[in-house]
Parts: sequence; structure tokens; C-alpha cells
Amino acid sequence: MWFRFFDVLFSVIGLVAGIPILGVIFVVGLFDTGSPLFLQERVGRNQKPFVLVKFRTMTVNTKSVASHLASSAAITKTGGFLRKAKLDELPQLWNVLKGDMSFVGPRPNLSNQFELIDERNKLGIYSVRPGITGLSQISYIDMSTPELLAKSDAEMIKSLTISKYFYYIFATVAGHGAGDRIIK
Repeated sequence: MWFRFFDVLFSVIGLVAGIPILGVIFVVGLFDTGSPLFLQERVGRNQKPFVLVKFRTMTVNTKSVASHLASSAAITKTGGFLRKAKLDELPQLWNVLKGDMSFVGPRPNLSNQFELIDERNKLGIYSVRPGITGLSQISYIDMSTPELLAKSDAEMIKSLTISKYFYYIFATVAGHGAGDRIIK
């Protein structure tokens, strides 16, 4: 219950306080790709699909695949900066506010990542809301290693406390973790 309280509180604060930053990134994105928002269906709690919102970091016609299967050539210059600064994740505050996601939880996967879905099902990962960050993200474990990712997610879920919730958020903001690997 406390996790949801903090999710709502921080997402409202982040969206209200972040309006100028969100606006600037949106306008820059219009010039960069012509389509600054990226909407993608992901697998959520209880395997219910939801639409994830991010700032676009790749060219508009890039095939919708898991990040570790995408080519780095598709990343725009602005997109590279947004990814490095983790600013591409800011629109997910809307997903958190709506209840599709939490700040802390397993990263939501695509519905065609069958190996990851199988591994996560074995460990009950879909019983919780997916998150913007978590143990796997700050430990440099991405979706290219499904079994390891699912085990890390299960460990996080089993041991999640309020202090660890805040630790994962602050560690992410401080620059720990690199996001999903991209093919060069």
C-alpha cells in the first residue's frame, strides 16, 4: 500500500514540476523526429497489456522490438542524449499515475518476448506492477538475459521494502545502470 501512495505522490509532483522539461523535450522531439512520443504496448501486472509512454529516441520507422535487438544506428542524436540522461523515461510518470506501473518493479516486456515471459511466469513476476527501475536495472541486467533477469526480478520482489524502494530510485537517478543493451 505504501508503495502505491509514494508512486501517486511522486508521479503527481514529477508531472507538475516537470512540465517545463517535458515541454522542452517535446518541442525538441518535434524537430528531431516529428513525433516526440513513443507509445508501445507492453505486458503489465497479471499479464494485462498496457500502453507505455516514452519520449522517442529512435527514428520513426524503427521496428518495434526489444531494445537489445534494436540497432544503435536507429538512435537519433537527441535520442542518444535522452537515453543517457534517462529523460526518455519521464513520460512514464503518466503510466505510474494511472496505475499501469510503479516507480520500482520489473521492467515491462513486449508480448513477443516469449522466453522472458516463460521465465517470469515460472517465478510469479507478473503478480506485481512493472516498474521504471529496480534491482535489475541498477545491476546492469537487461532483457537480453531472460533467465537472469527473471531471477533478479524475483529477488527484488521478495525483498522489497520502503528503504529499498527509495534506494532503487535514488541509485537510478544517480546514474547506476545503463538500460538495455543496443546492437552496435
